[in-house]
Amino acid sequence: MQEDSPVQNENTPDTTTEQPRRTRRRNRTIVLGAAALVALGLGGVAVATTGGDRPAPTAVSLDAQARAEADSRADRSTRESTAPDSPSATPSASPTVSPSASASPTPTKTATTKPKPVAKKTTKPTPAWVNPMPGASITSCFGQRWGTLHAGIDLALPSGTPIHAAAAGTVTQAGDASDGYGNSVFIDHGNGYLTHYAHQSRIAVTVGQKVKAGQVIGYEGSTGDSTGPHLHFEVHQGMWNQIDPAPFMRARGVDLGC
Repeated sequence: MQEDSPVQNENTPDTTTEQPRRTRRRNRTIVLGAAALVALGLGGVAVATTGGDRPAPTAVSLDAQARAEADSRADRSTRESTAPDSPSATPSASPTVSPSASASPTPTKTATTKPKPVAKKTTKPTPAWVNPMPGASITSCFGQRWGTLHAGIDLALPSGTPIHAAAAGTVTQAGDASDGYGNSVFIDHGNGYLTHYAHQSRIAVTVGQKVKAGQVIGYEGSTGDSTGPHLHFEVHQGMWNQIDPAPFMRARGVDLGC
């Protein structure tokens, strides 16, 4: 006997396939609902969709939206209460500026010191006539001595003391003058007068040399007829015409001490 096979009606839902399909839709709805809750927690509004149907709010989504709005208001209130106070419209008082800070700095004048004019060294002009041996001791003056004429003035200082020309002129004789004068120098002063410097240890000029007043012409000694180092100084008015040197030199501003 042939068993009847159950014939499935096309309109009868296939329970073997419909059940898993409903399960999948339910799972999808749960997933979408959870996603909507997450989105609402972030401040957005989510809707659940099923297939191609238009989105429709669910009770869960509406509740989540209300909580999200409440949280948003609370968050906004918190932000407003903690927001920093806006600056006052009233301008704050400007800081007081000290006069020293506000005033432009006065340029410091650099002290300029004018260089002091260098004082010119003024040397006193050498007199026309000078002492031939300054500071010497007078050991003998012009005049008679031991029965003969002592024709000059003797000036004594240690041997080697410099002897100076009494005035400017030209050397006419330099060497041994004989007649006991020893080493002598004669200077012609060009005005008819000559000066004679005897008994020198060393002569420092030559014949024909031009000399100035005060120039060193030799050094004191004891050559010729001499009893010790000294300068025998004579003034001649013309050659070998000796005159007293004391008044002659005194008239020219030089005191020889006689």
